[in-house]
Amino acid sequence: MKILPNDGISSNAIEALEKAGHEVLNQKVAQEQLVKYINENEIDVLLVRSATKVRKELIDECPSIKIIGRGGVGMDNIDVTYAKEKGIHVINTPAASSRSVAELVFGHMLSLYRYLQDSNRNMPLEGDKNFSALKKSYAGAMELGGKTLGVIGFGRIGIEVVKLGLAFGMKVLVADAVEITKTVTLDFYDGQKVNFEITTVPMDELLKNSDAISVHVPKQPKYVIGKDEISKMKPNAIIVNAARGGVIDEVALVDALKENKLFGAALDVFENEPNPEITLLMDPKLSLSPHIGGNTKEAQERVGLELAEQIIELAKK
Repeated sequence: MKILPNDGISSNAIEALEKAGHEVLNQKVAQEQLVKYINENEIDVLLVRSATKVRKELIDECPSIKIIGRGGVGMDNIDVTYAKEKGIHVINTPAASSRSVAELVFGHMLSLYRYLQDSNRNMPLEGDKNFSALKKSYAGAMELGGKTLGVIGFGRIGIEVVKLGLAFGMKVLVADAVEITKTVTLDFYDGQKVNFEITTVPMDELLKNSDAISVHVPKQPKYVIGKDEISKMKPNAIIVNAARGGVIDEVALVDALKENKLFGAALDVFENEPNPEITLLMDPKLSLSPHIGGNTKEAQERVGLELAEQIIELAKK
């Protein structure tokens, strides 16, 4: 089969696919040129991450496609149901980037609590002449240890966030669409394991009692966190969205930060991606990153190899 990993794939994954007899065209094709390229090259497998969109029109115009693969969890950029109706296999890698996203969440939380998102802006500008003043302005920093972590969404990424929270010595509250109890296992380098039984709590309880909140749910018909939900949070709370743009009402979030109703917030995803609102980019209380949750070397390796394994197995059928 001819495979186009349009948003990139690891070299080990390419090697595995080629070893199995498949041809990998490791190109980056612009969205507007994608249909032409797929048809001219008779592509069988289209692999994407979040950048490339695979909508109904593309599916209809590219009859050679047999498999669509998404490197990552969410498949908002693919018309999954329609593709399956057309007999196309749709695959993804739900577990491969979970740890990477979770670590980014805590990177943002640490950045907020230690004012790093602001000091990294101001030190290059004022560090040589206002060092003492800057030091004093960041004196209200806080620690994660001992705080209460609220995790909205108890899927694979949510579980990894819970693990890191426990490792930091945080109390953990989890809310989900359904009431559920899961065993969360912390694995240590020397083979030791510690199990924690985590039972979900009502959303209002999580909002009221959490110092730091991280959202890990698919895109919803309406905001998961809006003005009403923010009003229930602690005035010194922080919130992180590394899930999907549109999960948090960004206007309500900016208003809450301006009115000091929150300590800070972090966004890795945006409603108007890839053109975030300037009010978000300029807010010193926001820690920001450009949708890089799963973009680590380790995650990309896992994503590529997992996709390769699935493609190889499907090709045998």
